[in-house]
Amino acid sequence: MAENYRFGLPIAASTYASQIDLSLNIIHIGMVVIFVFWAILFVYILFRFRKGRNPAADYNVKKWPVRSFLPDAAILVFELLVIFMWGLPIWSQVKEAFPPTAQSNVVEMMAEQFAWGFQYAGPDGMFGGRDAKQINSGNTIGIDFNDPASKDDIISLNELHIPLGKPTILYTTSKDVIHSFFVPEFRIKQDVVPGMRIPIWFEPTKTGTFELVCAQLCGLGHYRMMGTVVVHTPEDFENKLKEIKAQ
Repeated sequence: MAENYRFGLPIAASTYASQIDLSLNIIHIGMVVIFVFWAILFVYILFRFRKGRNPAADYNVKKWPVRSFLPDAAILVFELLVIFMWGLPIWSQVKEAFPPTAQSNVVEMMAEQFAWGFQYAGPDGMFGGRDAKQINSGNTIGIDFNDPASKDDIISLNELHIPLGKPTILYTTSKDVIHSFFVPEFRIKQDVVPGMRIPIWFEPTKTGTFELVCAQLCGLGHYRMMGTVVVHTPEDFENKLKEIKAQ
């Protein structure tokens, strides 16, 4: 995974990662331009309105030219453009424009101190129910194996396996405290809240192994709440699920 990280942002490995990077670059460039402009303006003001040249202050605001408000107006226009031209459209795509479930790889996730548990529907395409009373060291997410739909379900711990060429919809929840699902290369981060089932989606653009970390301080073991997201070719993905099921 070390090769995924470089100077600046990690590699972009999801369909919307490049759009998020573009918005970040625009903001950074804008901030640099604004910083340089104000630095030059402050230096100019220090010399232009120094005490030796202007011994008496002039408090007559009626004499202030309208152009003195132009820098603030320009910054306001820039901020509005960033929000409405890039921010809101990207937010809408990531948080609201979910791909059709029938055309997606759907996974259920339950976070806990300090691990990630993933549940995949088996060949029947149906998820078995979960029951808190069933939670134990061998069944960390509480799959109810009395439910016929759970007989072919597949469970993995700290490894999320997904296919290339298909969106993944991940339904997230937590059984103890707030965690945060964060895959830097996918540019996706979502708080995982107890008692809530929050969906997120992403579609990888390359195969490989990517780091999954918790981005919310969740206890003394927070530092070790790490996992991996492994992107397979469609054939390898099916084989991997069969391998996990056979274990």
